[in-house]
Amino acid sequence: MSENKLEIVAGALVVVAAVAFVLYAGKSAGMGAGGDTYPLRASFRSIEGVALGSDVKLAGVKVGTITGLTLNPTTYMADAVIAIDKKIKLPTDSAILISSEGLLGGNYVEIQPGGMPDNLAPGDEIEDTQGAVSLVSLLMKFVGSKPDPAAKPAP
Repeated sequence: MSENKLEIVAGALVVVAAVAFVLYAGKSAGMGAGGDTYPLRASFRSIEGVALGSDVKLAGVKVGTITGLTLNPTTYMADAVIAIDKKIKLPTDSAILISSEGLLGGNYVEIQPGGMPDNLAPGDEIEDTQGAVSLVSLLMKFVGSKPDPAAKPAP
């Protein structure tokens, strides 16, 4: 009889640990209660390398997450919804861009604050955007470029 109780207690501990892990993973991915964030929108030409739950950083510090990604069938741009920490007030002329963590690192969303006195309200759109830059296309432009035959060599 005591063996069954021990198995029940061990099983309950495993279930509690699993639930705690799921709650922690959901909060880390920005899927927790939305009471401490507010949504902003942005449209990108390319959002390659960014997915739901990707970090949104300001000055290298995480201030939000990507909570929605859809393709706009009218403009053919990627519409993103960003959950920003309520403590962060962004000026209306702020810019948002896709940045890379390095040559082999992943992409994240970076916010560059503007200088206007007015702040973005929940649900507003950040209009100054820059999409992801493809490293492969940059390399192809560099490799495929030909020297200008009219250019004179430096003396």
